[in-house]
Amino acid sequence: MALTLSGCGGESAVGDDVTIKLVAADYGDSSANSSKKYWDELAREFEAKHDEVEVDVEVYSWNDVDRKVAEMVKRGDAPDIAQIGAYADYAAQGKLYSADQLLSIPTQADFLPGLSKAGELHRVQYGLPFVSSTRVLFYNKKLFAKAGITAPPKTWSQLQQDAQALKRAGVESPYGLPLGKEEPQAETLNWMLSGGGGYTDNIGNYTIGSPENISTFAWLRDEMVGKGLTNADPGRTNRQEVFNGFTRGEVGMLNGHPTLMQQARAKHVKYGMAPLPGKNGESEATTGVADWMMAFKQKGHREPVGKFLDFAYSQDNVLKFADRYDLLPVTTSASEAMRADRKNKDLWEFLDQLPTAEFYPVSKRSWGPVVKRLKGSIGTVVEPNGNPSSVLGALQRDADTMENASE
Repeated sequence: MALTLSGCGGESAVGDDVTIKLVAADYGDSSANSSKKYWDELAREFEAKHDEVEVDVEVYSWNDVDRKVAEMVKRGDAPDIAQIGAYADYAAQGKLYSADQLLSIPTQADFLPGLSKAGELHRVQYGLPFVSSTRVLFYNKKLFAKAGITAPPKTWSQLQQDAQALKRAGVESPYGLPLGKEEPQAETLNWMLSGGGGYTDNIGNYTIGSPENISTFAWLRDEMVGKGLTNADPGRTNRQEVFNGFTRGEVGMLNGHPTLMQQARAKHVKYGMAPLPGKNGESEATTGVADWMMAFKQKGHREPVGKFLDFAYSQDNVLKFADRYDLLPVTTSASEAMRADRKNKDLWEFLDQLPTAEFYPVSKRSWGPVVKRLKGSIGTVVEPNGNPSSVLGALQRDADTMENASE
């Protein structure tokens, strides 16, 4: 198709035929449920309503998609739209359109407020949330009954007591603690929040080495791992290993996201879900994770890209993708529709957590390097001679240094 631009980096003229390129991550685990099918269907539906626009779709695994987009950008062939894990670095380099340059007012206003804020860099939204998830406490009802536990724990002390009861009942891993390299940043944030801490404070400064976080991991080291109430060697245990243990009936309870429901049902595990326990009561917040959509300015396709994104973020299309992969919608309208539909009852617990969920500080360019450092060291804090003050303090210093360098 012919592209008519007003100049290098200019905008496509209204009425021109144009091809826009979308690169997205694959949420499926096989060719049968690949996200490629969803995006191809969506593209054809959009093209039927906008015959002047063609949508070229490429879908890559999560292992490859961020690298693929980075390579495209580096060689001067950025996709028009990318649905990947992080936006901040591209936004800081001035490569992205802001949300208000792309979306209609109703579409932009429909994003859940916390997710809109998480997509901001210097108070301007560049990251468009795509799907999200939160974390809740999963517990094995059969193992709880065997141990004489009648209700899920609400506090750390109750968590410890229940873990002790599960251990006496012969459960191999009373609490599943994954601090291996797969995704320790989620489990870490869950524990930080439940102890009154977090990665950052209210104005965005890193607080990894705060007294609250140090105290939290000292308790976890001494009162859970040190007393044999978790899986062996948490620092070398990945999330999926703990999930697999739960579906085999070897883990009594763990923090999990919606995907675990599918896996547990497939293995006929009767499970319950509850808010995360906190130091003195239910945790005031849980970890929220969002994936991001962004639009690159390089090819000047702002108008057709905006039309496509308005279409993609319609209530029906947001719900269709969320339903397909047991994820949470990122818009108010789709969230309300999911809440009103009893077939989605299993997701309501996660929806309840979303308004108060704490998201990673993805608007920081330093966050990626910080996570890389965290993955390499956070598991050591719960080892017998682990030193939370030293490890978290070192991460704090590294984070501050990298943040200052990125400004």
